[in-house]
Amino acid sequence: MFRTTLLAAAALSAFALPAMAQSDPGEAQARRILETTPLIDGHNDLPWALRQGHGRDPFAVDLETNLKASTRLHTDIPRLRAGGVGGQFWSVYVPASLSPPDAAVATWEQIDIVRRMVAAYPETFELATTADDIDRIHGQGRIASLMGIEGGYSIDDSLGLLREFHEAGVRYMTLTHSTTTTWADSATDAPKWGGLSPFGEQVIKEMNRLGMMVDLSHVSEETMLDAMRVSEAPVIFSHSSARAVTDHPRNVPDSVLRQMAEDGGIVMVTFVPAFVSQANMDWGPAYNAEAARLGIAPNTRPEDPRMTAWVAANPRPEATLADVVAHIQHVREVAGIDHVGLGGDFDGVGALPENVDGVDAYPRILAALMASGWTEADIRKLAGENLLRTLRAVETVAESKRNERPSLAALPATGAPE
Repeated sequence: MFRTTLLAAAALSAFALPAMAQSDPGEAQARRILETTPLIDGHNDLPWALRQGHGRDPFAVDLETNLKASTRLHTDIPRLRAGGVGGQFWSVYVPASLSPPDAAVATWEQIDIVRRMVAAYPETFELATTADDIDRIHGQGRIASLMGIEGGYSIDDSLGLLREFHEAGVRYMTLTHSTTTTWADSATDAPKWGGLSPFGEQVIKEMNRLGMMVDLSHVSEETMLDAMRVSEAPVIFSHSSARAVTDHPRNVPDSVLRQMAEDGGIVMVTFVPAFVSQANMDWGPAYNAEAARLGIAPNTRPEDPRMTAWVAANPRPEATLADVVAHIQHVREVAGIDHVGLGGDFDGVGALPENVDGVDAYPRILAALMASGWTEADIRKLAGENLLRTLRAVETVAESKRNERPSLAALPATGAPE
């Protein structure tokens, strides 16, 4: 019976992974692996791209068509199929510049966009909320679609709202985005709490009770360590790379990577050029320093002919597929093969590494890893098995807490923790 089911699933998935016009045997092998192991990407901002560029309408573009030549989108159904994507966490992102009440509304609107997108293409997508859902949906030849909140300000300091987001299908929350919240420090803002505030610890505990994964991308190192200390369930990084390879505050330091084996979680390596290439990252401060030297205001820099000339003489170095591979290798070496995954951040960035320009890039990445010595078992862990194990561990913790009452912790009106 199991063999029959597995063969049927492979046949369906093989239908979903069309043969590509390429001769690389490594890519072909990667696609075969992904027929029976879902590649689960931790972070894709297509819903926000649809909101901002296409009137919130999943029908405004034909996602069943390869849109690479006609739009700036990194994601469409043909490229998802070519990339072997079997599970996708769609980010329900809203900007950190919004007030918390406005962020909460915009988050609900993003959830609505995801639901409408899935409903628009039922032969391709199906909503998932559990690890078993992912396995079942992938086995049926569709792409399991999950949701993750990007920024804790979306809950407006309300654990009741957190619970409602979970009820709506959200299965992870990134504790901060680019700014520090009223209860957690961001990696790219001034610290306020030295990690988590006491209320922030209550947020983590309620996420554990619900079965919502704690996502530490975007948070400060102190917040990472606090969250790992407080959380009874494994944590995730939905889209972060290795700080020892590229010294960006958004990346994960080795001090945290070394704790991942004990924690049991996963670091899903992202492809953002400034996060994976030190030369690309260093270009930004150099650009800003030149503008400051010339006395050019930030809002006029791109149009100022002096900066145009400087960019022409000093083009931003491109990140490469090799840079991405270097980060995956480093996370494996420090955290271990059981704690590395993939979180591209497609449609959340304006540029991507060379040869990693859309969701069809995954077989190229996997082929490069196999060429460097990764086994099929290693690739299966990276692609999806590690995330599935982590999600199941989070579900197990939640099951152990099913009889606990929902937390009534709250912040007073002043914003200071009780």
